[in-house]
Amino acid sequence: MDTTDVDIEFDEKGYCNYCNRYYNEYVNKYPMDDKKGKIYLENMVSLIKNSGKGKPYDCMIGLSGGADSSYLAKKVVDLGLRPLAIHFDSGWNSEMSVNNIEAIVKSLNLDLKTIVCDWDEMRDLQVAFLKASVPNCDIPQDHSFYAILWKEAAKNNIKFILSGHNMATESILPTSWGYKSRDLRYLNGIHKKFGKIKLKKYPRLGFLGLYIYYPIIKNIKMEFPLDYMSYNKKNAINELEQTIGWKKYGGKHHESIFTRFFQSYYLPNKFGYDKRKPHLSSLIVSNQITRDDALNELSKDPYNGMNFIQDKNFVLKKLRISENEFIEIMTKPPRSYKDYQSNIWLYNFLGKINNFIKQ
Repeated sequence: MDTTDVDIEFDEKGYCNYCNRYYNEYVNKYPMDDKKGKIYLENMVSLIKNSGKGKPYDCMIGLSGGADSSYLAKKVVDLGLRPLAIHFDSGWNSEMSVNNIEAIVKSLNLDLKTIVCDWDEMRDLQVAFLKASVPNCDIPQDHSFYAILWKEAAKNNIKFILSGHNMATESILPTSWGYKSRDLRYLNGIHKKFGKIKLKKYPRLGFLGLYIYYPIIKNIKMEFPLDYMSYNKKNAINELEQTIGWKKYGGKHHESIFTRFFQSYYLPNKFGYDKRKPHLSSLIVSNQITRDDALNELSKDPYNGMNFIQDKNFVLKKLRISENEFIEIMTKPPRSYKDYQSNIWLYNFLGKINNFIKQ
């Protein structure tokens, strides 16, 4: 990471706040593959199996076709669990991601439920975020997928949602570059200001649902198994390729065409943010690559041989944005979540309570 993140800080030894947080907090909290981690994972699996007795499924996983969710699916089955796989089609699946999902489901004999978005609503919301001139334009996809997982878990009487999010590859992400996809007040505020149609079918999850209804009343828990096993991205991809026929699709989260365009063009050109920096920094602190490896990767074009013009034309046509409208979006002064309504004060308050409890 570097000073393109306005919140980065360096100590007297030259270590940034992200590295210090990883080594001082995350390493102890998420003991990957050591004795403590194995015990936690064994206990987790035991609880999941007990919760699923007499039911068709004992857990739920989200499946995007990307490396993290695909590897999680394989490991969950290897652990003897019986997951229901959920895929949310936000309208941006690449052909390769669809092929990967099909290969995983067939190889692991998974039941898959695909939920397709209402495209008019998704399009309107994504255009609203672009017009809001904020850097976190993936929120419309991320929020809806997250909401669907909790709703489907409750609907199917499943008590455990297993996420592929992990500290080995995602421990570093500048807060100044985005904002919480879970904040429904923020999402609704931007849509109210820039959207054109009512959101009637778009899956939403509010604060009370996230922190009270689903985890307390419905007793549903989200776990992150990859944090408690040895997760090396390169080795995981090799295993998926050799055992399932999974295909590598490029950069992180590039299984979505919109995300690929958003991360590789929109963010660097409008905000100066290169999402590869936090992704690669996460791999450095988890000892998966060296700093020189990361610098070599950053020296390459973000699209890395893929057809940028083809992606751009596809995205603009699908969103029904003209070339002139897109130029206006790209030249409009950058804004941040702080310029719009949100529940940031509430999340900060919960963070303080959580830190106090840990002391």
